[in-house]
Amino acid sequence: MAFNRGKSKRILQSLKSKISVVGLTENRFRSCWFRHDCASSMAPLAPNCRNPDAVSIGAATQFVTRRFESTTAEKRVDSLCDGEDDKLLDFPGGKVAFTSEMRFIPESPMERAHCYRVLDDSGLLNTSNFAQVDKEVSVKMYASMLTLQVMDTIFYEAQRQGRISFYVTSIGEEAINVASAAALSIDDIVFPQYREPGVLLWRGFTLREFANQCFGNKADYGKGRQMPIHYGSRKHNYVTVASTVATQIPHAVGAAYSLKMDRKDACTVTYFGDGGSSTGDFHAALNFAAVMEAPVIFICRNNGWAISTPVSDQFRSDGVVVRGRAYGVRGLRVDGNDALAMYTTVRAAREMAITEHRPILIEALTYRAGHHSTSDDSSRYRPVSEIEWWKMARDPVSRLRRWIESNGWWGDEAESVLRSSVRKEVLEAIQAAERVEKPPITEIFTDVYDTPPSNLCEQEKLLRETIKRHPQDYPPDVPAL
Repeated sequence: MAFNRGKSKRILQSLKSKISVVGLTENRFRSCWFRHDCASSMAPLAPNCRNPDAVSIGAATQFVTRRFESTTAEKRVDSLCDGEDDKLLDFPGGKVAFTSEMRFIPESPMERAHCYRVLDDSGLLNTSNFAQVDKEVSVKMYASMLTLQVMDTIFYEAQRQGRISFYVTSIGEEAINVASAAALSIDDIVFPQYREPGVLLWRGFTLREFANQCFGNKADYGKGRQMPIHYGSRKHNYVTVASTVATQIPHAVGAAYSLKMDRKDACTVTYFGDGGSSTGDFHAALNFAAVMEAPVIFICRNNGWAISTPVSDQFRSDGVVVRGRAYGVRGLRVDGNDALAMYTTVRAAREMAITEHRPILIEALTYRAGHHSTSDDSSRYRPVSEIEWWKMARDPVSRLRRWIESNGWWGDEAESVLRSSVRKEVLEAIQAAERVEKPPITEIFTDVYDTPPSNLCEQEKLLRETIKRHPQDYPPDVPAL
C-alpha cells in the first residue's frame, strides 16, 4: 500500500509510541554464514569466504548469522521516521540495498561449477590438495570396491537364472559407495537409496548377509518382506532401503536434527540420484536442513540418467550442486569416479556438518555403467558405445588400482588372489542362502501392531484359506503356518 510522506510520519510516530514497549525478541546465534573472516578446517577445499560471489555494500550485506537476527519494531519505526537508511531495506533476513537499475538474476552462471578431482583417468595425482590415505585404508577401499563389483556381477547372473526375483547393480559407482563410507564414522546414520551396498560392505555386512536378504530367507533381517537389494542393518546404522524415490532425504534431516539435539558427535548421510533431486522431497529436505541447521550430508549420485530420463530432460540448472545456494546450503561438485576425491570431500563435509551444525550438499558426477535394474534394458535409450567407453576409460575401480600399484601397495598376484577368493565366497553365500528355509506366512502380519486389529486378522485368515484351496499357486518352500 502507498503512504503520503507527511501523514505516514505522523502515523508512524503514533505507532511507535504504542508499540515501543512491546518490541520483538532478537535471536542471536554465534555461528557465521556469509562473512569474510571465517576459517575452515579444509581451507583449500572450502574457501574461507563462505559466499565468494557476495557483493559487500558496507555493513549492510555482512550477514553474520545463519539464522539472521530479527530487527526490533522500535528500530524499524525509527528508521522510517528519521529518513535514515533510505537506500536500504531493513527486511527480515538482513538489510537489502535498493537500486534504480532493473536487472534480473540470470537463470544460470556464465561458467559451470567446477568438479573437484584428485586422480586423473590414468590414476595419476593431479593435485596435492587431498586428505592423505595410508596403505591400510587405501587397500581396503580398493578391495571393497572390487568385492562389490564381483558381487554385483554374480548376483546379476543369479537373477537372470531365475534364482532371485530382482537386482540392482552399482557398476560404475563403486567409488561413491566405498570412498564415502571410508570417510564416515560407524556412528553416522546412513539413509540410502538402493545403489549403496558398498557402504554396508565397508561397515562389515557380510556376503552371506547380502545373499540372505536377496533370497528372502529366515536369516534375512527383513524376514523376507522386502524385495531383493532392499538391505537394512540396525547394527551398522544403515536404515532399510525404500523403493519410493527420495523419501529417505527428509528422513535423514529429521534424524540429523535429533542427533544435534542429543549433542551427538555424528551426522546423517543420505544418498539419492539425479532423479531423486527432481522430487519435492529433495527441495523440502534442503530447506528443512538449512533452517534447522541439521548436521546432514546430502550425496547426489548424478549418473546422468533417471532410469531412461536424461538429466537434460529433468532440469535446466547447472546440475544439482547449484541448488544448495538457493536454500542456504553449502555444496561441492566432485568426480564420483575418483575414490580419493570422494574420500576427501566427504571427510571435509562430515567435519563441517558436525562442528558447524550445517547441511552439506555433494554432487558426485558419475555414470551408471549397468542397466538401471534387471527390469531395464538401457541400450534402448542410450548407445552401447557410450556405456562401453565409460566402463573402459572411466572405471573407478581400475583408476584406484593404478594409484595403489604406483605406490607399491598392490600387484597382479594380490589381484588374482582377491578376485578368486571373492568369487568363491559369493558363490558359497548364494548356495547357502538358497538352502535356508523361507520365513512362515505369519511373519507378514507381525512387527507392526502389538495386538493385530480385526481387519488384519481377517486378512491373515483369508490368506491361509486361499493357500489351502490353491496350493499350486504358492511357493512350496514357504511355510503356510
